[in-house]
Formats: sequence, C-alpha cells, structure tokens
Amino acid sequence: MHPRALRLGASVAAALVVAAGVLTTSPASAAVGDDDPSVGAASPNGLVVNEVESNGDDTDWVELRNTSSAAIDLSGYAFLDDDSSHEAYVLPAGSTIGAGGYFVIDQVSATAPGFDFGLGGADTARLYDPAGDLVLRYSWTAHAAVTYGRCPDGTGALVDTTASTKGAANDCSSPVRINEVESDGGTPGDWVELTNVGTTTVDLGGYVFRDSDDTHAYTIPTGTTVAPGGFTVLDEQDFGFGLGKADSARVFDPRGDVVDSYTWSAHAATTYGRNPDGTGAFAETSAPTKGAANRFAGVVTAEAWPGGPDERVLDDEDTFTDDLSGIDWTTSGSAAGQLWAVQNGDGLLYHLVSDGEGGWAPSNADGTELHHADGSGTPDAEGVTVTSDDPGAVYVSTERNNDVSSTSRPAVLRFATTDGSQSTLDATDEWNLAADFPGLGANAGLEGVTWIPDSWLTAHGFADEHTGAAYTPATYTGHGDGLFFVGVEGTASVYAYALMSDGAFQRVATIATPFSVVADVQFDPTLDALWVVCDDACSGRTALYEVADGAFAATTVYEAPSNADRTLANEGFAISGVCSGGSRATFYADDNDTDGFSLRTGTYPCDSSTPGDGGMPGDGGTTPTPVPTPTPGGGSTPAPGDTAPGGSTPAAGASPSGAPVAPSESSLTEANRGTLTAPATARAGETITIDVGTRYAGQQVHVWMFSTPTLLGTATVAADGTVTATIPADAPAGEHRIVVTAEDGTVLGWTTITIDPVTGALAFTGAGGLGVGAVAAFLLLAAGAGVLVLRRRRGTPASE
Repeated sequence: MHPRALRLGASVAAALVVAAGVLTTSPASAAVGDDDPSVGAASPNGLVVNEVESNGDDTDWVELRNTSSAAIDLSGYAFLDDDSSHEAYVLPAGSTIGAGGYFVIDQVSATAPGFDFGLGGADTARLYDPAGDLVLRYSWTAHAAVTYGRCPDGTGALVDTTASTKGAANDCSSPVRINEVESDGGTPGDWVELTNVGTTTVDLGGYVFRDSDDTHAYTIPTGTTVAPGGFTVLDEQDFGFGLGKADSARVFDPRGDVVDSYTWSAHAATTYGRNPDGTGAFAETSAPTKGAANRFAGVVTAEAWPGGPDERVLDDEDTFTDDLSGIDWTTSGSAAGQLWAVQNGDGLLYHLVSDGEGGWAPSNADGTELHHADGSGTPDAEGVTVTSDDPGAVYVSTERNNDVSSTSRPAVLRFATTDGSQSTLDATDEWNLAADFPGLGANAGLEGVTWIPDSWLTAHGFADEHTGAAYTPATYTGHGDGLFFVGVEGTASVYAYALMSDGAFQRVATIATPFSVVADVQFDPTLDALWVVCDDACSGRTALYEVADGAFAATTVYEAPSNADRTLANEGFAISGVCSGGSRATFYADDNDTDGFSLRTGTYPCDSSTPGDGGMPGDGGTTPTPVPTPTPGGGSTPAPGDTAPGGSTPAAGASPSGAPVAPSESSLTEANRGTLTAPATARAGETITIDVGTRYAGQQVHVWMFSTPTLLGTATVAADGTVTATIPADAPAGEHRIVVTAEDGTVLGWTTITIDPVTGALAFTGAGGLGVGAVAAFLLLAAGAGVLVLRRRRGTPASE
C-alpha cells in the first residue's frame, strides 16, 4: 500500500472536469497507457466512476455505474492506475453493466481475477475502451478515510463517503452517530453523546434529538459542532425530558431524516455505548465516559503516545527509491546498534549504521538484491528480523514473488549474511505458509516478522494452540530456539510459527488485533511485550501485547505521536534496546518515501537508572526497567496547585456539572492568558495542535473559539501537553481567540489565531452532496495558484 504522487496541475485539471461533468475524448490514435488529464470521471454514454477504494478493504477496487437507460458492454475495456508500466487489466468477455447498475473492477485475489497492482494514496484510475481510447479518468491525492464516492449516488461529486458500499448505492448519509447513552440519572442528569465518523466537522445546528415520544423534541442550537472522531454531549437540562428505563434515543437531520437511533429495554448498570466508538454495536460500558472514548471490560482504548511528539527524518533525501517496508533493530559494535531494512518492490535488503550525529545510512548503498533459493524471482520483501540462535542470517517475510505478482506466496525466507555486503543473495531456506491461508490475496500476505526465544515464551507461560497445552519447544524438532511471529495484512492478525529445518512449519498461536491492517510486528524484551503496528490505515496506531493466561493479549493501544503525520505509510517499526536520557529510539519505515524520505525516528520513555541495552532477543543483555503504564491521556494528573505560569488553577477535585459552559469574552484577560500556544493562522476545517502545557497532561479540557463562543471539542491533554481541535468549516475569516478551559470552566489559557480567507476541507452537506458550482469554484481557486508542481515519486509495479 504505497501512495503515488502526481502533479498538482494535472489533478486540478482532472477535478475541474469531474466537477463540470465534461468529457473530452482521446485522439483516435491513442493507446492503452496514454494519458489525457482532460478526460474526466463521466462518459457521454452514462458510464461514470462511482466509488473508489484505495486503502482499507481486503482489496482495492473501482466501482462503475451506468446512469443511462441502456446496458453497456464492457468486454475488452482495460483498467490502469497512474503507472503506465503496469500491465493493464482487461475486462473479460461478458462484462456488462445494466441500465442503472453497478460494476466493480476489483484487485486480483486467490479466488477471483482482477488487476495485480495496488491503488495508492495519490493515484489515478483510468479506463480505456477496446480501441485503446481513454474514456474515464479519476485522480485523488490522498486515501479517503472511507471511500471516494459520488454524492448523490451516480451523479454528484466524488467525496469521502460515510461507509463503503461496494457494488451498491453510495452511503451519503450524515456521519453523525449516537455513541453513548446515560438513561439512569448521570451527572447532572440523563445525557446522550454524539460522535462523527466522517472526515470533516459537522454543524449540528438544526438537528433534532428525540426519545421514543415524538412530542419530545430538542432542536440542537446553531453553532454546535462535532469534529471528526470527536464527541458532543446533549444533556437533559438542555433537551428538557428524561430518558426512561425502556426508551429510545433518535437523531434527525435538519430535513427530518433519521440519522441514527438506539433502543433499550432496561437501564444499563453504567451506560450503553458503541464498541468501537461510532461504528460498533451497543453494549454496556465498564464506566461512563461522557465526552470521551468509550471503555469496556477487556477492551483496550487508545491512549496518547507517551514518548516525544515528533517523528524526525533520519535519511538523506532520495537515499531509498520508494517502498521501504520492514525494519528491525539489533545490537552491534556501535553503541547505537544497527538496523536492517527491506524494500518490497525491488526486493532489496539494507544494512544501516548510525553516523554518530543523529543520522543513519546504509552500509550497502545500493542494497542487496534478494532472490528465491534457485536464484530466480524478486521476493516482495515486507518484513525483516534477526534471531539470536542464527547470528549469521537475516529472515525476510514476503507476500509474493513480484515476478509472478498475481500469485499469493506468504513466506519466510532465510538469507545468509552478517552485514549485507553481498550484491545479491539467494535464499537458503523458504517456509511458504500458503497452505495455512487459502484464499489470501496476493497483496495481502506477510507484512511483518519478528522472532521470540523459547526461553522467554516458556518463562512467561505461553500456550500452544496446536497441542492445547503449555508450549513445549521439544515438540517441534529442528525449529531452532524460538518462534517466528508474522503479521498478515489480509487477516489483520498475528500468527506464531515453528519453522523446522526441513521446510515444515506448524502454527502455534493466532493473535487477533484491533486494527484493519497489520503492517509490522516487533518483539520488545525491554517491555516483555510484542508490538503490533498499523500504518496510515489506522492513523499510525500501535499496540503492546503481553502474555496473560498463556496467550498474547493487547494491554495498551497508542495513538501516533501527536505531531506525527498520520498519513505516512509507516509499514515498518523498530525500537532500540538502548535506554539513553530517559528514552529509547523508535524507527519508522515509510513505504511512500514521502518528500524523498523513508526513515524516521521518535522516542519511547524508559528508565535510565537501570543500565543495559535490552539487546537482541535472547542475547543475555541486561533489560532496563520498564516504565509504568501511562494513565489514560498519556500523562499523570498534576498535583493540586500545580499552576501554569500566568494561567488559572482548576479547583481541586472539580468535576463537570452538565454541558461545558463557555467563559465570557470579557473574562479573557492578560492575567489568565497563560502560556497556551497554537498556530498563528489556520484555514476553516483545518485541525490544529494546541500546546496547553505538560502540567495538565491527563486532564479533560474544553477547547473554544471566540468571538461567538464555539465549543471545538472536549479532549484529554496528551503527555506532551497538547490537544488537537478542528476549526469549524464555516468559521469566518479574520482574528479569533482559542481558549482552553478546565472541566470546571476555569480558563487555563488563550491565544489569538487568524482564520485564513481561503477555505479548507468542505464540510458534510448531506445526501444532496456538494453542488457542482461550489466544487468548480473551489478548484478554480486552487488552479489560480499557478504551475506549482508536486515532487513525483514513482514506484515499481509490485510495490504494495
């Protein structure tokens, strides 16, 4: 899954054509692979690009719709992305789309034909007729949070949809969802929490809340908003009626259409909430979490990253040529250790060393070219690890042989090397796990691999699901001194394997994850835990798994560092065993080589008082003492009286009393301005980071925008002292104030911000979608920026 970049001018031109619904046919001499940015996503015969999935489902796909009154024969049509070096997928004979019908062009899988390349975060879908003429073209510059789909279905502009609807009418409904319900006298009474599963802030003004009685109706005031992933609470003192033991909560949009509803037959012991937030089924929560993420017994809720807020670039520009995917840290003669990394598209292995000044570079600048045991093929190298029982080798996980890219080959390969100094390497051993994954897509195989020593597993009471008893290494003759754990993209799960010296293998454990994609796995002997990593499909979240009752279970889920770019395709993750200055280095491999950089670093806290490097798994190094698990929100509660310079001190033990109350503008003085900081300027619809101060880490705060007080959201201050908030899409241009208050209404600080007159992301507009005129006007404004060209990075055909 690596996004491709494209020229801004081309994307703007294409989008202008989409907005206007214009199609210019290609010259008669055109051939499949020829491009023409003036061709749009709608054809005169009624065929349109209706929905695009480029990241998130088991396969990438493009949905066509026939808006005409006659069937269209698609036999012999050819499909390409933005890379003309890819082999076009030709639709088979008999491919027909009926009047008003849908037709999905899908990615190849083990059970169905399709195109054998992936759709990236910045890419183009192109469709050619049997004569080779380009008839449909749609470009995008970033993955949709869900899918890009026409709203209204078939005729509107392509916007981020509310739900994926492959082969069916698009979901253009409001993204507002009921998330939690308190019906039995909460604080200060009954309440209903709303959330937003979309990608832009929604103005709730005019929405109506009702219980099961139609005469009980509360119209939400204008200016009430809910940010993407945020929470807005409706309180009994506002809506004026109580919720009963057997009752309903219903939300209607301003047109009177039902947006969401939930019905219950008895009071919950705590509250009823969705698991997961916004999208899951309702269940009893473990405790009320008014205005915050729901919590359930046995379910881990994402917390703020406890380390530094940044991911800093480590490599020189253009060190790598795209597709850096897997990474692993291990000890070496250097105090900083060494890194191994693999590049999937061209099957390269890199050995990286520190320059002693904060940078890293490969000791084998051109990389080592990897092949299968017979010297053929290009392994789609996705993950890499080393083991303490085989110090002269590197193990690589793959999805397929890129020379036969439509065939799934989820395998672990062994390569004999100590420093990657060879120009080419043939695998000495291969364990092809395909028999364990029938139907697995060719681009959905082994993304990550790590190794855990038997001594650690047995000491922690690890259980063997194959035997149904405690794990006993002697059961698996010739497997070495540990097990290999692999992360599989297509199943979003992790599996433990004994890999025997004769090529046999046995699955020993299956580990479910909360993620839609598993991008990497990494054993961490310092924490006695297994890291499971998701990429941009989960906004860069990671999870820690520990052994409990014989099985690995998630104990902590972390958000990405607060200042990190959550759209980076960080498919590789590693963490140093060296604790220095209270932190260990983390490493990220960006499969998209964003801006020409593939390698970044961050920090994770550790206890420097205990010497030792943690070491390679099983190397006998002294393990630093793990830091305590951070409190929700990534920090600890400040002691009463711990005050920010110039700010106000919340009352000790203060608790919320109903909906947040905005301070008056006259109360905002220099005396309570504090040290709060935020960007000097922002666009409407933009998400900004506000630095409140680390002394408030872990506290719930309210974020407001003045002059007219607008609640931007309620959030928990992260360990680094920051919160994020989204500027309303309809925020007027000019100077405003950003104000942060404690739960009791005390002003913690404020600062000024100027809203730029150029609008940002367009807000949700309901089933009517965006007007063509509005889209065209916005894009024409963007086109007026001139001939600015984004840096173009090309991938290889098999670089997913």
